[in-house]
Amino acid sequence: MNKKTKAAEIVRELKKLFPVTKTVLEYKTPFQLLVAVILSAQTTDKKVNEVTPRLFAKFKTAKDFANLSQSELELYIKSIGLYRGKAKNIIAAAKEISKKYNGQLPRLMSEMTALPGVGRKTASVVLGIIYGIVEGIAVDTHVRRLSQLFGLSKSSNPDIIERDLMAILPKSEWQEFTFRMIDYGRKYCPASCKHLSCPLRELIV
Repeated sequence: MNKKTKAAEIVRELKKLFPVTKTVLEYKTPFQLLVAVILSAQTTDKKVNEVTPRLFAKFKTAKDFANLSQSELELYIKSIGLYRGKAKNIIAAAKEISKKYNGQLPRLMSEMTALPGVGRKTASVVLGIIYGIVEGIAVDTHVRRLSQLFGLSKSSNPDIIERDLMAILPKSEWQEFTFRMIDYGRKYCPASCKHLSCPLRELIV
């Protein structure tokens, strides 16, 4: 079975398991989504959702975050991994968005990835959800691990994995493929999995 055929079969099976899928990160405004995705780097979405309600109840827009001091933001997110660097980047991104884009999230991948703390994964998630603009595939830890497990990519580099996946998946599937792979990794096939009862175990290389 070639990679494109296997990818199509994986997509079909994932759709059966998860007919409806979306990010589990909780937010109410576009900038809050950006904050949540930045915070989720090397941290579980569950942990982010424990931290953000109190933060998002008070701060909603890029301007709100731009006016925060780093020490003030750190008080809200200090239980998150790498919180100091994330606080610095969130405030810097908020200031740039407020000044350069009149408080609105930019619509181009190049503009998004130029923001402090925003890589392709973060930009792909935010652009897809907020604007329906899909320019890439967000490769998180689940997508990276499962792509290797299923033989869709031999690389451990997220950028190379993204290119490999973009080459074998229709663009219409890119965004939801990420969310379904995350759902599958969480529910059926975590990192410690022995693959004894995984629904897609027959597709493991």
